Amino acid sequence: MSIPSMDLPSRATLPETDVDEATLLELIPPYRVILHNDDHNTMEHVVESLLRCVPSLTAEAAAAIMLEAHNEGAATVIECPKEAAEHYRESLKSYGLEATIEPV
Repeated sequence: MSIPSMDLPSRATLPETDVDEATLLELIPPYRVILHNDDHNTMEHVVESLLRCVPSLTAEAAAAIMLEAHNEGAATVIECPKEAAEHYRESLKSYGLEATIEPV
């Protein structure tokens, strides 16, 4: 008994998607997480909290965000989809920091 020969692809192929950036932004609009200055937390605590809450930040970026919030009253921490922005806001608040989100 012989097995019929089948022409199978040599490797798996992924379907092509034609979603342009404008459509993606329409479907998943970005939100901005904003850190607000306060008189209660030390600069070191703010930087450490940013690094714990937003793992993609470097120490240099966290320090720059902290300084901008300190000098200007507020600073953008990250831009991301709404659900992630809400998570970052709540994480920052759990460390005693003032944070809000807004559409980009």
